Amino acid sequence: MTIIDKIEPLTPKQSEMLDALVNDSYDIVGIFGPTGTGKSLFSLAYGIDSVIENKYKKFLIVKPIVDVVTGEELTLAKGGKEFIELGKAYLRDVIGEFVDWNKVEELMNNGKIMFVDSHYLKGRTFDDAIIFLDEVQSLKPESVIEILVRVGRNSRLIVAGDPVFQSLSAVQNDPASLIRDVLISEENTKVVDLGIKDIVREGAKRGLRLLIEYRMRMRDLSEEEKEIVESAKIHSPDADVITAVEFSKEKEEFEISSEHVPDALIIVKQGHFGRLVGKGGERIRAIEEDTDKSIRGVELSLDFKELIRAVHPVPWIWRYIEDIDFAGPTLAVQVDSDVFGAFVGQRGIHVRFVDAVMKKLMGVGIKAMEAEKKKRKKK
Repeated sequence: MTIIDKIEPLTPKQSEMLDALVNDSYDIVGIFGPTGTGKSLFSLAYGIDSVIENKYKKFLIVKPIVDVVTGEELTLAKGGKEFIELGKAYLRDVIGEFVDWNKVEELMNNGKIMFVDSHYLKGRTFDDAIIFLDEVQSLKPESVIEILVRVGRNSRLIVAGDPVFQSLSAVQNDPASLIRDVLISEENTKVVDLGIKDIVREGAKRGLRLLIEYRMRMRDLSEEEKEIVESAKIHSPDADVITAVEFSKEKEEFEISSEHVPDALIIVKQGHFGRLVGKGGERIRAIEEDTDKSIRGVELSLDFKELIRAVHPVPWIWRYIEDIDFAGPTLAVQVDSDVFGAFVGQRGIHVRFVDAVMKKLMGVGIKAMEAEKKKRKKK
C-alpha cells in the first residue's frame, strides 16, 4: 500500500486535490487554501510515493523556514545543518504517522529526498524530479518564477500556498494570490482551491475565525461607526461587540434604495445576538434612535450567509445561496442559476454593493458564481 492510499480525502475538494496529484497529464498542480486543509500532507505523500516507485529520481522540497516573530528567513548558508534538521522536522510532523520513517531517512541519505533553498537556484535544472514548493506565500514572486524556469525534463511541480490568511491579514501583493492567478490559465496545469469547509483540524478552523475577528476589531472606524459602537455599549452593555460597519455612502453610490437594506451592521460574538437586540428588539431600536441609522445585528461565524443576507437588496435571495467559501483570496458565492440575475442585479449593482461592504468590513471581496444544477430524482 502506498502512503497516499493510507490518507482518505474527507471533502470533495480534497478528493479533487488527490485526483490532480495522481493525474500525470498535469505538469503543474497548484493547491491553494487555508492551513489545515491537507495541502502539505497529500503533496508530501505523493512525492515520497513517486520516488519509492521510481516514477522520479528525486523529490525536491522547497519550503521557506521563517521565524514567525521576526519574519526572518533561515537560509542554507546561514543555518547549515539546522536548515536541514528543521526541514526534516517539518516532514516528520506532517507525514510521520503515515510512513516508515526509517525508509524516509534512507531516501534522504541516498539523495532521493532533498530540501532545497530557494535562494540558491541560479544555474540549476531539475530533471526527472518531483518538486514541491510549499508555503509559497512566504516567498517573493520572483523566487517562485525562478523555480518554475528550473523545472526540467520529465519533471512535475506542485505549488501550495495560503492566500486566505494573507488576504485576511491585509498583505499587499501576496505571492500566493499572484502565483495562483498566473497558474489558473496555464496549459497542462490544474489549480485546486480549498476553503473553510476543507479544514480538517479544529484548531485551524478556530484560528481562522479568530483571525477574522481580529481583523474586524482592528478596523479603523469612521465617526459614524464609532458612534454606533458607543451606543451599543450603552444600550447593550453585556453584548460583546466586535465592530460596526456603516455603508450609507455605498448605498448611495450603488443606488441601493431598498427598505430591506440597513445603513449599518453591528457584528457580535456568537451567542451575543440576543444581548445586542434585547428580548423585544428594544435595545437595537434604542441604538437606531441614538444614531438615526437603520441597523442590523449579525453574529460572527465562518458561515458568511448571514452577512450576505443582512446587506443584499433582495431579502429572499439567501435561500438560494448554495455555498459560500474561499476560492483563493476572495469569497465565492454560489447561487442557484434560476435566480442568479437577481443576486447580481442590473449592471452588477447588487453584487458590487455587497462586495464593497464585505471589503470594508473584513478586507475580503466576493465573486458570484452560478451553482451547478442539482439532478432531480424521478418520482
